[in-house]
Amino acid sequence: MSSLQFQNDLDRLTEVLPEKVKRYISYEKMEDVIEIVLDIGRTPEIRHSGGKIDYLGDEFVEEEDINYITARIQEFTSDNRSGIPGTLHRISAIRNRQGKIIGLTCRIGRVVTGTIACIKDICMMNKSILFLGRPGVGKTTKLREISRLVADELGKRVVIVDTSNEIAGDGDTPHPAIGHARRMQVTQPEYQKDIMIEAVENHTPEVIVVDEIGTEAEAQAARTIAERGVMLIATAHGNSLENLIKNPTLSDLVGGIQSVTLGDDEAKRRASQKTVLEREKQPTFDVVIEILDRNTLAVYKDTAEAVDYILRGWPIRPEIRKVDKTYDAPQDTELKEEPKIADIPQEINKLEKKIEPTDSLKFSFSRQKYVEEVKNFKKIYLYAVSRTIVEKVIERLDLNAEITRSIEDADIVIAHKNFAKGGAKVLSTANDYRLQIFYVKTNSMAQIQKVLKEALDIVETSQTLFGYYDDAERALDEAKAAINKILAGAEHVELSPQNQHIRKLQHELVEQHNMMSKSVGEGENRHLRIVGGTDFDKKIG
Repeated sequence: MSSLQFQNDLDRLTEVLPEKVKRYISYEKMEDVIEIVLDIGRTPEIRHSGGKIDYLGDEFVEEEDINYITARIQEFTSDNRSGIPGTLHRISAIRNRQGKIIGLTCRIGRVVTGTIACIKDICMMNKSILFLGRPGVGKTTKLREISRLVADELGKRVVIVDTSNEIAGDGDTPHPAIGHARRMQVTQPEYQKDIMIEAVENHTPEVIVVDEIGTEAEAQAARTIAERGVMLIATAHGNSLENLIKNPTLSDLVGGIQSVTLGDDEAKRRASQKTVLEREKQPTFDVVIEILDRNTLAVYKDTAEAVDYILRGWPIRPEIRKVDKTYDAPQDTELKEEPKIADIPQEINKLEKKIEPTDSLKFSFSRQKYVEEVKNFKKIYLYAVSRTIVEKVIERLDLNAEITRSIEDADIVIAHKNFAKGGAKVLSTANDYRLQIFYVKTNSMAQIQKVLKEALDIVETSQTLFGYYDDAERALDEAKAAINKILAGAEHVELSPQNQHIRKLQHELVEQHNMMSKSVGEGENRHLRIVGGTDFDKKIG
C-alpha cells in the first residue's frame, strides 16, 4: 500500500472518531500502530506493533464517545465486528452483560506487500496450504497477498470466503488489494462452512481462500473442498503443527489421529509401546506453514510425512524461511519435489542400473552427487564447540555442511553440554527457530565426529537409506544381514565385491559371531563367502 493510500484510509477511520481522540492522531505516529482502544472510564490508547502503548491525552472515554462512533459505522454483526467500507479497518465491540457497548477496538488495516515473496514458489505449486500462528503475526495479510498473486499472476479463478470482511474489507466492493479474486461475504460466522461449500458448488473456483478455520464442521467442509480437487488456502487456530495435531477439533486438517494396537513383532521393531498414535487419513492440506514472527516462517512441505514423524517421536525440522529473502523453485522438473523416504531405494536403484557393478568408485561419486543435488548444504551453528575440529571433520568426511556464525542462518546447532546453562539465551533462540540442538560432551575429534554425523543423518532423512552413509558402513550392514541368514539356516552367503580394507572389516565382524569367512574371486570381483561352523574347507568344497 502506498503512503498516500494508507493516509487516505486512515482519514476514513479518524472521521468516525470523537474529537478528544482525533486531535492526537497523525499519519506520522500511526505507521506501526496495530489498534486504537477505547474503554468507558479509561484513557484512549494507541497500541504499536512492538508492544509500546501511547495514551491519548488525559480525558476518559465516556458513553457519548462510544455512541458517536457506533452511529457512524455499520451495525455490528453477531460476532461483534464492524468496519468502514472501502478500507481494511475493523472495529470490534465489547459489551456488558446487558448487551450495551462499553468498549471498542479499532484495528488498523493495511495492505502489506512482499510478505509472501519467500514462499512464492510454494504458492505456485498448486498445493493446498495451511497457515498457523498466534494472533497479530500476519496470517490474514498473507492470505490477502496470496489471493492477489494466484488470481492476477497465475490467472486462476479465486473465491475468498470472507467471514468478517477482514481479507477484502467492508462494503460491497472488495478492496483492490485482492486483485481480481472474487469475495463471498458471510452474514454470521456459524454460516462459514455453508458458504465454503456454496462457493464450490455455485462458482466453479480453482482456489478457495478461508480465514480462521475454527470448528469441526469447518474442518470437514475444508476436506470436502480438497477432495473435489480445489486448491485451498486457509488459516487455523494454533501456534504450531504439533499443537494442531493435539487439537481434537481441528486435527482432521492434517489427517486426524487414531489409536492403533501393534503386534509384538512390529512393536519390537519400532521399539515402542503396543498402543501408538498414527495418522488416520491423508491430510486436507499438503503444506503447513507456521508463522513464527512477522519475518520468519517455518515450512513443512509434506504434511503427511511431518505428522508421521511427530507422532512417532522422530526428529523433524521444518525449512526456515525469511520474509526478506526469495527462494526459487528448482529448475529441474525431476527434482521439483523432494523424494520421500520410501522412494529413495528406487531412486538409488536407478543410479545403480546406469553404472557398471564393478565401478564402485564411480557409483559412490554418482550417489554423492545425487545427494548433493537433492539436498542443500546444512549450516551449523557452534556454541562452545571447537570450530577448528569441526572444520577438520567436515573436510575429512567430505560432509555436505558448513559452519555459520549467525544462528538465524543455521539449520542445526551443536553445543557443548557443560556450557549449555550459560548459553540459555542462544539455545532459547534456537528453539524459537525450531532448530535441532545436538550436544557434545568433550571437544575431542572422536566425540565431535560422532555427534556431527548423527546430526547430519537426522537432518537429511534416515540413517540407513540416505545421507552420509559411506561404503564401509553399507558393506558391514550387508555382512550383518548375511550373518542373520546363516543363523536362520542358510549354508553360506556371498557378499558383494569390496576392496581389501573393507573385506578385512567384514572378516573381523564375522569372527565376532563365531563364523568363518574367506575371500574368493579375482581382481575387482573379489568378495567374502560366509559359512557357519568351523570346518570351512569341507563346506566350501
